[in-house]
Amino acid sequence: MIKELSYCIAESVNPYENLALEEYLLEHVREGECILYLWQNEKTVVIGKNQNPWKECRIEELSNDGGRLVRRLSGGGAVFHDLGNLNFTFLVRKEDYDVKKQMTVIVEAVKALGIPAEINGRNDITADGKKFSGNAYYTDGIHSYHHGTILIHIDKEKLSKYLTVSRDKLVSKGVDSVKARVVNLNEFREDLTINMVRDELVKAFSKSFNLPVNKYIMDTGEEEKLHELVEKFSSWKWIAGEKLSFDYRMERRFQWGGIEIQLQIEKGIISDLRVYSDAMEVAFFEKIEQQLKGCRFSSRDMAERLNQLKPAEDNMKDILVNVTDMVMEEQL
Repeated sequence: MIKELSYCIAESVNPYENLALEEYLLEHVREGECILYLWQNEKTVVIGKNQNPWKECRIEELSNDGGRLVRRLSGGGAVFHDLGNLNFTFLVRKEDYDVKKQMTVIVEAVKALGIPAEINGRNDITADGKKFSGNAYYTDGIHSYHHGTILIHIDKEKLSKYLTVSRDKLVSKGVDSVKARVVNLNEFREDLTINMVRDELVKAFSKSFNLPVNKYIMDTGEEEKLHELVEKFSSWKWIAGEKLSFDYRMERRFQWGGIEIQLQIEKGIISDLRVYSDAMEVAFFEKIEQQLKGCRFSSRDMAERLNQLKPAEDNMKDILVNVTDMVMEEQL
């Protein structure tokens, strides 16, 4: 049960520092506490934990323009951040995690500014049918967070310039371009500022949980831990991983998201592989990768290995069925 509310506003616009602080808050959130973390990144593409950066972002163009690429802990798809966007993160212990209530904070804050807002499906918050907030989720088994974007006056041209959203994904959303999917909140209220939205979020946070909100005070002497986390998020190994020279590739898009599997084959055995996805279920795709490594390069053997996973959750079962069917359709 939530008994204490805290808010933390990042002073930096560096994505590596901001994601480092987010993970620090995740690890330090106390029992009965909910932290609202508000932060901004300057000219940044953030990819989901399991995504292939070379497919999701025009990396060279972003770098040439002075932008940054970073990989977050949560699943989901790639997003573009600039200073016209405000990011939020709700951090709690797993037993207190309530994503509907947390999303309601965003909805109520935006409504208080005179803008219509509603939760649309599992991951989006919309105004007049267009998305202004995409959401993603992460848990380490003890701590959990739910974070997302709030588009206030983001540069949509840059959004389209740096993100390479697949045509299949856009078709599945019923739109023609990545720009057409989103809306800035200042299109509903011209005088809207980041500070106005930030202030209303803190007010709605207190109102929704019916508790006072206090400024988060970081423990002293934590600079070294934060520095380690910054080093992690800014490292090329974390951002890009090891690019695989693959011998075989399969890719599909399903209702839950897309999946790409790259396989390296030696003497008929899968010696290495990469599983990329924009789905929310981060850990399950890591299990698929572990399960197929060392397997014979045959549809039947790969399907047998996958069926050994036996997930308990219904959404994971659906993913497993789809991935297994995909493997069998390859007729290897």
